[in-house]
Amino acid sequence: MPERTRGVRSQVMMSPGPVRNRAQRRKDTLSRLTQDRDAWVATSSANGRPALVPLWFLWDRGTLLMCTRRDTVTARNLTPRGEAVVTVGPATDVVHLSGTAEVVECDALAADSARAFSAKLGWDPRDGAQCVFLRITPHTVKAWREENEQPGRLLMRGGQWLD
Repeated sequence: MPERTRGVRSQVMMSPGPVRNRAQRRKDTLSRLTQDRDAWVATSSANGRPALVPLWFLWDRGTLLMCTRRDTVTARNLTPRGEAVVTVGPATDVVHLSGTAEVVECDALAADSARAFSAKLGWDPRDGAQCVFLRITPHTVKAWREENEQPGRLLMRGGQWLD
């Protein structure tokens, strides 16, 4: 490796910031869930074939509310399995959720949830018959920024916040 490249690499590998306590991590996590809109959603088929897709989301009543076409792999995987893993944020500020997922027909979604989804994302999926909402209720939430925050990253277990 040339000397110049090694110098650049060492500048990128800076020391991590201070470790946040659980209360601060929860506050930061809820802020990210409220403000962000992009998430990576992982599901698997009945035979274990994985799928990973980006979806927009709304943090609604302690759940993630997303939307996709009813014929997508993600929607099909959620029907028999009922489980999803979701990651929000960049690699240096991760919120990682595991939860129970359900498919909600557009006409069955509460009107205030649908309005909030549309207001945040600028899109009303109820206009198209081919869409369904996905509601993911987290049972586990973890959050960390750098390696020094790996210990203590668990914020929710069994659907209950740990503070």
